[in-house]
Order: sequence, then C-alpha cells, then structure tokens
Amino acid sequence: MQMNRLIFLLFLGFCTQGSIAQKQITVEDIYSLGTFRTKGVPGFNFMKDGKHYTSMKDGFVTKFDFTTGSLIERIFDPKEYKDKSNFSGFIDSYTFSEDETKLLIESEGEEIYRHSSKSMCHIYDIKSKTLAELYSFGKVINPMLSPDGEKVAFVSENNLFTKNIKNGNITQITKDGKVNSIINGMSDWVYEEEFGFTRAFYWSPDSKKIAFIRFDESQVPTFTMQLYQDEVYPIEQTFKYPKVGEKNAVVTAMFYDLTQGKTTKLDIGDLADRYIPRIVWTHDPNKVCVFKLNRHQNDLTLYVCDTNKNKATVLLQEKNKYYIDITDDLTFLKDGKSFLWTSEKDGYNQVYHYDMNGKLITKVTDGEYDVATLYGVSEKDKKVYFQAAMKTPINKSIFVIDLNGKNLKELTQGNGVNVAEFSNTFDYFNNSHSTINTAPTYTVMDKSGNKIRTIEDNVGYDKMQQEYGVSKVDFFSFTTSENVKLNGYMIKPKDFDATRKYPVFMTQYSGPGSQEVLNRYKGSSYWWNQMLVQAGYIVVCVDGRGTGGRGEEFKKMTYLQLGHYETLDQIEVAKYMGNQPYVDKLRIGIFGWSYGGFMSSLCILKGNDVFKAAIAVAPVISWKWYDSVYTERYMRTVSENESGYKDNSPVYFADRLKGKYLLVHGMADDNVHFQNAVEMANALIRNNKQFDTYYYPNRNHGIYGDGATLHLYTKMTNFIYENL
Repeated sequence: MQMNRLIFLLFLGFCTQGSIAQKQITVEDIYSLGTFRTKGVPGFNFMKDGKHYTSMKDGFVTKFDFTTGSLIERIFDPKEYKDKSNFSGFIDSYTFSEDETKLLIESEGEEIYRHSSKSMCHIYDIKSKTLAELYSFGKVINPMLSPDGEKVAFVSENNLFTKNIKNGNITQITKDGKVNSIINGMSDWVYEEEFGFTRAFYWSPDSKKIAFIRFDESQVPTFTMQLYQDEVYPIEQTFKYPKVGEKNAVVTAMFYDLTQGKTTKLDIGDLADRYIPRIVWTHDPNKVCVFKLNRHQNDLTLYVCDTNKNKATVLLQEKNKYYIDITDDLTFLKDGKSFLWTSEKDGYNQVYHYDMNGKLITKVTDGEYDVATLYGVSEKDKKVYFQAAMKTPINKSIFVIDLNGKNLKELTQGNGVNVAEFSNTFDYFNNSHSTINTAPTYTVMDKSGNKIRTIEDNVGYDKMQQEYGVSKVDFFSFTTSENVKLNGYMIKPKDFDATRKYPVFMTQYSGPGSQEVLNRYKGSSYWWNQMLVQAGYIVVCVDGRGTGGRGEEFKKMTYLQLGHYETLDQIEVAKYMGNQPYVDKLRIGIFGWSYGGFMSSLCILKGNDVFKAAIAVAPVISWKWYDSVYTERYMRTVSENESGYKDNSPVYFADRLKGKYLLVHGMADDNVHFQNAVEMANALIRNNKQFDTYYYPNRNHGIYGDGATLHLYTKMTNFIYENL
C-alpha cells in the first residue's frame, strides 16, 4: 500500500509538470488550515427603523447604518462587565427588546442536542447601563423577552418560568417538569429535529399571556448512548427517542394568564396520536393559532383559539394524498383581517391570501415553479417578497409581487442562487449571491432591486482558484431509460483528454425535497471535489426523483418507498457516465452522508455490477431504526408498509456486496443512531463480506470537533485513491 501511494504521488507529480505553477490542493488546506475559506457577513440584527442594524464588531454590540456601513455607536462593551453579576465577559448571542431599550444576552452556551442549548443569561439596560443576571440558579433554555420588554420567559429543568425585570420577581408557571418525563415550553427531541424548533412557548402581543406546549414523554421508549471521557466507566446518556410505530409524546396546548396567575388547556379536540407543530399568536392578544397535524401528516387543521372564552374555531384545513410539509410561512396581517399561507395543493408551492374565515382572497403567486422562501409582506406597500426557482430549478432569485397577485418583479438579476435578508420595514435587504463556480458576494439593495453598496465581494478569490488550477463546474441533464429528465453537474480534470479513460466519483444526498444540484457555491465540498479532480477523477452529482425544486409530484413520488426510485436514478447516472467514451466504467464510485449514506449503501448493493466503491457516512440502514416523525411522514409504519421498508433497506441486501465499501459513523449520533452501522456490520459479517469501517467516539451526526473532520476526510480521500 505504501508503494502504491508513492507511485500515485510520483504519477501525480509527472502529470502536473506541464503546469508547475499550479498548486496542489490538500485535505489539510480544506479542513484544517482554512486556506480556501471565504469571507462572509455576520448577519444582521435589524432595528425597527429598517435602516440600521447591530452586530458584534471587535467584541462590541455595535450599531451601523445599513445603507452606508458606517458605525453609529457602540451599544454594549462586554469586557466592562466581566465578572459582574456572574457575567463571563463574552457573548454567544443577543436580542433586543421590542422598544430597543434592553438587551437579552446569552453566554457560556452548552449544547443539549444538535439544535438546542442552555446558557447563562443577563439583561442589559441600555439607558441606565446596568447589567443584571436573569436567573441565579444556573443556565436557562430559550430565554425570551416579552413584547413590552418588562418580563422574560425561560425554561429551566423542564419547567416554564417568567421574571419581572423591574422588581426581580420570578414566577414558576409549571412545576411538573421532569427529565425524560414531562417537558413544559421546550420541544422534545423529535420535535426539535423534525419540526425545526426548540422553543415551545410564545408571548401574546400584549405580554399578558404565554401559550406553550406541554410534552408528556413518559411512555416514549428511551435510547442510550455511551460517551468516553477518560473515566473508569463510560458515561451513559439516555433520552426519549420515538422510533417508527412507537409511542410519541402526548402533547397539550396550554396558555398561562399572567394577570390571573392561571394555566388553562386550549381545547382543540382529540390530540391522541396528533402533533402540534406550530403555535402562532394573531395580532389580537386574545387569539392564538394552533396547528394540529395527524400522525400520517396528511391532514392539517389550523385552529384559532379565543383565550378569553377558551373556544376554538377552524381557520383552515388542508389535506394531502401524500404528506404536508410544516413551515413558518403563516403570516397574519396587522389589520387583523387576513393572513398569508403557502401550500402545494395546486402542484407547486405557492403563496395564498385568505381572510380570517378561511376564505381564499387571492392566489398571490401562480405558476409551475416552487416558492422556496416566503420573506414576508410589506403592508404599507401591499407587496409580498419571496425567493423562487422560477426559471429553472438550479437558479433562485428574489421576487416581489403585489398582494393582489399582480405586478410580479424580479429584484435580482442573472444566474445563481440569491438569498435575501430583509430589514424590518422591507425597505432594504442584504442579498447573498453566488454561483457554483464563484464565491459569495453580499450586497445591500433597496426594495426595488437597486444596488446601494457592496458589503463583501471576496475579491481575489478567483485569483486563488487560478493558482490552484480549479476546473469549471458544468451543469448537464440527461434522460433516463424511464424517460425522466434529471439535472446534474460535472467537474472534469483541467487537462481533460477525451481519449483517456477516467474514474468517476459520484456525490449525492437524494433526500425528499433536497437539492444538491444548485448554482451556488459549495464551500469546502467544492474544494474537496476539486482536489479529487486534480488527482484525475471526474466528479458528478445528479438530483434524482424525490428531490426539490420541480413541484409536488416529482418530490413526493418516492412516498412509501424511500430509496427505490432514488437508487434506480443513481444507477442510471452511473450507467450514463459509463457509456461516455472518456470514462472507465469499471471505476465508478459513490459517496453520501446521512440520507446520502443510505443511498450510497443501496447503490453499491443493488448496483453491484455498476459501482466499484462506496462511502457511507452516518447512514440510515433501515428506516425502522429512525424517528417516528420523519419516517412516518414518508413511509408510514412498518405494519402499514412492510414491503416499503424491506425492499429498500441496505441491511437486507448485504449479501450482494461486491465492491469496496467504507462505513463510517459517530458513536454519539443522537439523530441516526450508531445502531444502524452496527446492524449493517453484522449483516456484512454474517454474509462474509469484507468492508472498511471507521467509528468516531463522542461525535454526533456531523462528526466534527477535536480533529474529527480532518481525520474523516483524510480517511475518505485515501479510500478513494486506493480503491477507485
């Protein structure tokens, strides 16, 4: 192996003698030294006037003019308050009160799961320049200022609390919170991961009530991971994790009236095997909207609950023959008479305008394209701002349209992916733009799409690309044997010779609604692919059926059979490439992470006559080992869909392995459990199939920290060089 490696390096050196100036890309450059890191912007905490924002600058919370970039004032210097009121002197994050007179400061953050954390919290009064600790009994979760800026709500030890900032009085709203049993005002593991939120309490507009979700997870089965920290025995971390068909937490919608000191259950009917994926207050301080979703996730009802009468009425109900994706797109207009909503009910994700009786006023957007992001509505102008892949699935632009569905206008020009961050008034926005071949630029634009100034353009990045001799990434499409047109991109070596035979390295994700084939910059992945191309590989990525940007039917056709069509399509990609005269069809490999690892595993097994090698990082090996919310959304339960599970789970096809297979997993992966890798290893061993495996102690689904990323990519790179 050492000799083969030496021969390869000598060969690589010989191949590059014709272009001595070209620098060689290394794994260390990408994942350790930060050689190719682009410059970004820290994000904008926009102020109420729509023209100013704050951010951390040189350690200060600083106010800037958005249109000019000029510094207006330094609002808070954390170093001045170090060791005062138990403050560390460092800020993780901060939020303003609605009247912008106070700062809620979080520090010393401590991770709970992938998205949740607890932290020390302080309140800074900007006028009096005083800092006060929020809670002297330890770190809190999801602290949130009330709209009037006089109170803070937070979670501690699974209970919900409020604190009156003026007098310092703390009120414990709930008292039954218990680890692995009852959670108040904070989501459980599966809601956090699959419904995308951790805070499960919500202030009313007048600051007099708090709506919250209570989770009773006492009957949910537990999962235990072991952490290795140089102790005599490993530490066991046990948490509630509902797998497919198992019991979910029983959820209840509640509200607490601060003036009465009373907690009341919101009456939205039977919640057995139901989810509450969102709670949103209307602009009426007595009325709150609660989402109720059935377990199959194809029947969604929005209730408006009158908290004075504790009476619920149906605002909107939507059913789907497949499933309904939950988003944050519900937007109540300030006039209290109507709301915006996005839906795929007409085949593409579009924006709809309803009155408060659930009657459709206008279909605001209308076309054969998906609205990717609804940014919001400027009510003074009656204009709606959104991002969409209108012309092609690979390019995304920013658009504005009148609330009545007229006068559609594109605010960004040219190809690429544009992502907007609007000011509170919608007068200005930061536009992040990139293409697959160019680094991001950040530009201040006004609401009409006029450029005001450039914040960051990563000048000189193209020169570095030239120095390292990167190859242009080209988009392509082809039609499969089943007459399905698929989009992809390809990177060929700089000195590509059509008379040679090149190995092909395929990368993909393939999960429902995902898109890898987008005309945007891909950061470290771009450079890793370029490194492989520099070494003589062709890199290919194709979005198969089930991916996003092409309407509901294309996305949801994988329903009840995850992995079936996606695998067929990736095998078709490999065959298509194998038929090209410049490809060595005996040297085609595939890589994927998470859902992509599920796919790369299926491909090397079901496509064992096509793929020579595969890398699977943190793969799902059978959906019966994954969580209830995600899996049942697409597959229903095993008892309802046994064939859908068995026909497309890699663990049942281990006997088909012919090529080289690298299986990688983090042992502290709370999302896709290490159990998946162990079961796959067992199946391969049972069938006497040789394979490579790497495991990462104490690492979660992302496999990072303490050198893990560099270690992993070094291993994967060597595996590719040695086996492809």
